[in-house]
Amino acid sequence: MRYAAITERLADLGSGKWAIHLEARRKAAEGIPVIELTIGEPDIRPDPALLDECARAMYAGRTRYSNGRGEPSVVNALVEKYSKRRSDVTARNVLCFPGTQTALFTVMLGLLDRDDEVLVGDPYYATYEGVIAASGARMAPVPLHPEKKFHLQAEDLARAVTPRSRVVLLNTPHNPTGAVLSAEEIAAIGEVCRKHDLWIVCDEVYEELIFDSAFASPFDDPALAERTIVVSSISKSHAAPGFRSGWAIGPAEFCDRLLPVSETMLFGVQPFIADMTALALTQPFDTATVMRANYERRARLLADVLEREGTLKPMMPEGGMFIVVDVTGTGLAGQDFAHRLLEDKHVAVMPGASFGEQAANFIRVSLTVDDEQLAVAAGRMVELASELADRRPGAQRAVG
Repeated sequence: MRYAAITERLADLGSGKWAIHLEARRKAAEGIPVIELTIGEPDIRPDPALLDECARAMYAGRTRYSNGRGEPSVVNALVEKYSKRRSDVTARNVLCFPGTQTALFTVMLGLLDRDDEVLVGDPYYATYEGVIAASGARMAPVPLHPEKKFHLQAEDLARAVTPRSRVVLLNTPHNPTGAVLSAEEIAAIGEVCRKHDLWIVCDEVYEELIFDSAFASPFDDPALAERTIVVSSISKSHAAPGFRSGWAIGPAEFCDRLLPVSETMLFGVQPFIADMTALALTQPFDTATVMRANYERRARLLADVLEREGTLKPMMPEGGMFIVVDVTGTGLAGQDFAHRLLEDKHVAVMPGASFGEQAANFIRVSLTVDDEQLAVAAGRMVELASELADRRPGAQRAVG
């Protein structure tokens, strides 16, 4: 039987990147006590008020069809949220989706044709390659350098532009590295995009999980308004990934054009989840504040343990819920180290190669377990790193 070309384009871009995570889940199901530090799933629950609102809405009959753009309550809440950042936002700038992933997928369908290019910083979130390839376009990686704290450099972006370039996909705070772009860096990136007439799609799902620096976005610059689309959700900010409630905010003409694409796939989000989302966006909740403090503390805890041993080189994130660790000193690439860590020490982390070529010598560690478990996992990482380093011919490990 014959299949569409999309099945070939995406054949190697699905769950294969999460093989270690899936293997860890299989081991846990068999009774092996694995410490899981793979996916970005908050370890606290949504605020009870949000769960109560979701249940109330269901029992009140909010289980019928919605409309393509989004329930009025959540559209209005998003207008209020983004109007605080740019005064010209109206309901025509809003489209609601079941999560950031769906929003990003649909946005790419609306912007790209076959063989167009999307410029993406490498490392990049694991699913970006797939949402780009689904449209028939190609991802053009732009190296992010550890010595620059994985911040995208405008000059690197400019060098990567070709006549096929159509979109720059940004992610700040960044997954997997936790890098947070400054307003100055974004202005320089925006200048490249204006010069070459490129769209900017900015994934801002970790907006509320920044540790010390200020959040900045191309959306906030009126000079970039005609070319900037933001995608986000309540998955991280409100610890609600399973509810799949997200959105895209962009130019009115873009949203009008994208609406039929969205309606063809979805025709609306769940009204009872929209009601919960509207409450999340319009009332103060301390969920993000608690998570932000937890993730920063845990990142420092892990970094302190690894730095004392010296073989593994953690890079302290500026935001988000992950920390990346350079494993070069062990003599193994990130993929091999992650496999050994799971098999020998029963700790599951993501190999950096799942996030691009530039991260091949790294692992990504999720900070979504309690401090005690994370300390145990850190100790096991140190054990494995010491064992591997000691076996390297003529190896001398720095201890500090």
